[in-house]
Amino acid sequence: MSKPEHIRIFDTTLRDGEQSPGASMTHGEKIELAALMEDMGVDVIEAGFPAASEGDFAAVSEIARRSKEAIICGLSRSTPNDIERCAAAVRNAARPRIHTFISTSPVHMKHKLQMGPNAVLEAVGRSVAQARNLVDDVEWSAEDATRTEFDFLCKCIDVAIQSGATTINIPDTVGYSHPDEYGRLFRRLIETVANSDKVI
Repeated sequence: MSKPEHIRIFDTTLRDGEQSPGASMTHGEKIELAALMEDMGVDVIEAGFPAASEGDFAAVSEIARRSKEAIICGLSRSTPNDIERCAAAVRNAARPRIHTFISTSPVHMKHKLQMGPNAVLEAVGRSVAQARNLVDDVEWSAEDATRTEFDFLCKCIDVAIQSGATTINIPDTVGYSHPDEYGRLFRRLIETVANSDKVI
């Protein structure tokens, strides 16, 4: 792991960026862009969502195979099949990572997942543990984190860390939070969550 003061560049252009209108890329363009990112020194390249399509799986697999030093990350929902598919796509990377996520806000749990808090906590633990059995580097995200109740967010993060997550991501999925408020959230989480110093 690099020094704590090192600013890590996590580039999600090939995954989240491609969702922007008019921003879709061909297979060849994805491979070329990933190579340019690696040449520029990007630390983590989120290469795609392997379970989303055969095209995404193929692109992530080829980017992983061609990688040299960058961490090659695939995004995965917290379902066992998605995690297996993601692991298969990144397995030939020099430094593979699985990035798994689940919604944690009350509105998303109720209307998107139709799951209660206990079921979500169980899914966090199961999915991170499964991913960690497949690769050494696991990122976990709390989708819609900024609208998640603070105590529940802390519980989810704690379960993710205990289950083997190496990176924790706290996204402002719907653009809900003001920058100052967002910064305060990170400070509170670092101060409150046990073992927060053991993860990025």
